[in-house]
Amino acid sequence: MNESFAAIPLQWVGPIRISGNTVVDEVRVPLATFEAPLWPSIRRGAQISMMTPEGAVATLIDERMTRSILLEADDAPVAHATVRRLQDQFTELQNVVGTSSRFAKLIDLHHQITGNLLFLRFEFTTGDAAGHNMVTLACDRLTDHILQTIPGVRYGSISGNYCTDKKASAVNGILGRGKNVITELLIPRQVVESRLHTTAAQVATLNVRKNLIGSLVAGGIRSANAHFANMLLAFYLATGQDAANIVEGSQGITHAENRDSDLYFSCTLPNLIMGTVGNGKDFEFVNQNLTRLGCREQRNVGDNARRLAVIAAATVLCGELSLMAAQTNRGELMRAHTQLERSIPGNGGR
Repeated sequence: MNESFAAIPLQWVGPIRISGNTVVDEVRVPLATFEAPLWPSIRRGAQISMMTPEGAVATLIDERMTRSILLEADDAPVAHATVRRLQDQFTELQNVVGTSSRFAKLIDLHHQITGNLLFLRFEFTTGDAAGHNMVTLACDRLTDHILQTIPGVRYGSISGNYCTDKKASAVNGILGRGKNVITELLIPRQVVESRLHTTAAQVATLNVRKNLIGSLVAGGIRSANAHFANMLLAFYLATGQDAANIVEGSQGITHAENRDSDLYFSCTLPNLIMGTVGNGKDFEFVNQNLTRLGCREQRNVGDNARRLAVIAAATVLCGELSLMAAQTNRGELMRAHTQLERSIPGNGGR
């Protein structure tokens, strides 16, 4: 089979100053996108991070990868009894998972019963891998074990959509899937006014009206942000991630406060699914980018993936801040797109 590559423009942007419980560093980030204004927009946010002592404070809250299996039970009492039995045998289930991988660790189990259908959501840590295939293999082993040891249940599907994988849902924001990272930035009034050309009050008001009320009117699902997906897609493509994971990855919340004319700005991203090993990570350009990001170091298992997720979250913060500031000023967003996109070769002089 002949292999070819889709060429996507890539630029390195930054540095972004990051601190917190996982990364303390100043990092330039690779972003692959056809949306040319994204680079200078994120660059402006990165410059703001460098003008504050702590920069973007990133807190890694949680990490887990999930897969839900579907079983058909004789009836609801059998389904309920199955759940109780699995909860009592959780250590045995962990041992079953251990036969499938050195790195997959079963950490939790959730369930939903609908009629005689039993949805089991298994949750794992997966080291430095995003873990899609790892948890599917583990759930294959778990399914075999359940069917061999518990009467009255039959195979339904290896994925019952209670995971939830690459679909918008509430459950991932509630229970978690991937890395859960919160990024915060406190920007002095003079920086807000001179570099963002706005005020803390204007940004905070727009965030409520646009991201919160606007998303509510639109029927958003656990999502209240301006454009998390833009930054995530560019970062995912540059670092060899499964880009479809921006569906749940972009479900997050932007929060802004006017603190005596200083601007508090934060982005909460509960579903950052990414890794530094596994499928797509051995391509030369991906390996080079991950190495430059400091995500190829010999650390404890999982540390490289945690670092990558925190850098991604800080990148989202920079882009979200810049766009929100721009949208407080009439005409600024369109001027940036018109000027920058018309200057890029291949855009047809739009």
